[in-house]
Amino acid sequence: MRAILMGPPGAGKGTQATGLIEKYQIPHISTGDMFRAAIKTGTSLGKKAKEFMDAGSLVPDEVTIGIVAERLAEADCANGFLLDGFPRTIAQADALDKILVDLQMKLDGVLNIEVAEAKLIERLTGRRICRQCGATYHMVFNPPSADGVCDKCGGELYQRSDDTLETAKNRLDVYNLQTQPLIEYYRGQGILKEINGDQDISKVLEDILAALE
Repeated sequence: MRAILMGPPGAGKGTQATGLIEKYQIPHISTGDMFRAAIKTGTSLGKKAKEFMDAGSLVPDEVTIGIVAERLAEADCANGFLLDGFPRTIAQADALDKILVDLQMKLDGVLNIEVAEAKLIERLTGRRICRQCGATYHMVFNPPSADGVCDKCGGELYQRSDDTLETAKNRLDVYNLQTQPLIEYYRGQGILKEINGDQDISKVLEDILAALE
């Protein structure tokens, strides 16, 4: 099984990725993981990526694409892979198509987990964390017994700065701007699988598996 996992922040991609890699016994490949692995093994592309990351700059496409090509050529990808966080642009998608042709592989599907923006904002802004013990709660899905108080240690609960409404909206705007062209790109190839992410976790996975069969 060779697939790409797409979906906005808060759509539950991480949870679904876990279910997919267990089902198909394939590697879950994210750009962050690839960069870290390339840097750790000291490949020439890994060294280049590190230079940009250390400088706080975005890793340019030619380096990212080269690292993806190296990773997909590794033995554990022979029976499939789940790409997460790549491609992010049409240029990267075109490059991925060429990599797959070179490796004599083809994608089985591009999974786009869809959730209404209001729901995503509810998910993204509902997290609260204990200042004392670090326990995590969600005001809708896993609320504390007493508002603002940790069940475990009685510590004060707070909202992280990246969980605010303004930040959540900005993250979704950036995602939509980047991703909409990719959705149309893969829809045009006839391999886009649109999944309703506003369901029970197990039902979302069931729908993904059915779409891939």
